[in-house]
This record gives sequence, structure tokens and C-alpha cells, in this order.
Amino acid sequence: QVQLVESGGGLVQPGGSLRLSCVASGTIDKITAMGWYRQAPGKERELVASITFGGFTVYADPVKGRFTVSAGDAKDKVALEMNILRFEDTAVYYCHARIASYNMNYWGKGTLVTVSS
Repeated sequence: QVQLVESGGGLVQPGGSLRLSCVASGTIDKITAMGWYRQAPGKERELVASITFGGFTVYADPVKGRFTVSAGDAKDKVALEMNILRFEDTAVYYCHARIASYNMNYWGKGTLVTVSS
């Protein structure tokens, strides 16, 4: 089992920046990828950014060039640096971890990001 706890959400104006953090505990040595998803009101949960411990990163097209995902080598944390925030970035952001050998995905409870003037 892996437990994930997010922090760093809040209210920010358009064009502003915010940093989300997630701390992982439990069977973290088996984690193969970590990242962030988001779910806006009335929409499905979608990938924002993901990073593997081979160093491979994936970003959703809407956030490329604005968001940066990073993870500690100890697999105990993952962060999302968000810049030039837009109204459409408003969502609940969920931390995610995957253990490929277990074929299991783990989720945090989410943190709300609101972009508003």
C-alpha cells in the first residue's frame, strides 16, 4: 500500500504561480511512476503530468511549457510547479503513484486549485 498526501492548493490570480507537493509513504520503494491528475467540475479526471524513475516525463498538451513535475529519488515525494495559471486550470489536483509490478494505482485525496481574479 502507498499513502499519498497533497498540499499547496489555493486561490491564485490568472498569470500567477502555485506549487503543489505530495508526500508518499508505505511501500514506496516499489513505485515506478508518480504524477498529478486533475478533475474540473463536470469533467472527467485527466492526466496533468507524470514522471517515471527512469526520468521519463509526460505532460498534457494544455500545460506544456507552464507546468513542471519533479520527484525525489527516494520516491517519497512529487511536486508540481505551475506557472502562468489560467482560469481553465481550476480543478481538484490529485497526486498519483503507480506500482507496475502490482498493477496498482494509488491516489491522494486531492487539493483544490482555483484560478480567479
